[in-house]
Amino acid sequence: MNLNATLWAQLVVFAVLVGFTMKFVWPPIIKALDERASKIADGLAAADKAKTDLALAEKKVVEELRKARESGAEVRSGAEKQAALLLEEARAEANRIVAAAREAAQAEASAEAQRIKEALRDQVAQLAVAGAERILRKEINAQVHAELLANLKQELI
Repeated sequence: MNLNATLWAQLVVFAVLVGFTMKFVWPPIIKALDERASKIADGLAAADKAKTDLALAEKKVVEELRKARESGAEVRSGAEKQAALLLEEARAEANRIVAAAREAAQAEASAEAQRIKEALRDQVAQLAVAGAERILRKEINAQVHAELLANLKQELI
């Protein structure tokens, strides 16, 4: 065989092989590589988006914690104010109850003193009658001398 003919035959076979490869083999490989590159790019883009979303979420969490702390401080302050108000109202109510009890006790003591005075007047009147009876050595009728006893009670007042 001739070296030139072999070389030309090998060139033709190589050209057919290159043509076949470029037409049927190469496009699916390129397509698979392009799809893979597209998936990698999408994954990188999603990772970048996730990083930014994470940073935003962290900022939101920090802001929400700050708001929650402020809100908690406001609630605590309001509760302390309400507790102080309730304590003051309870003290005022207790003072009113004590004052009412004191007034009631004074009124009761005054009424009791009045009853005791009346009882003492009656006893003094009886003693006066008994004394007058002894002086006169005769019995005095309390019904007959009711006016005398009433006058004597009025004088003792």
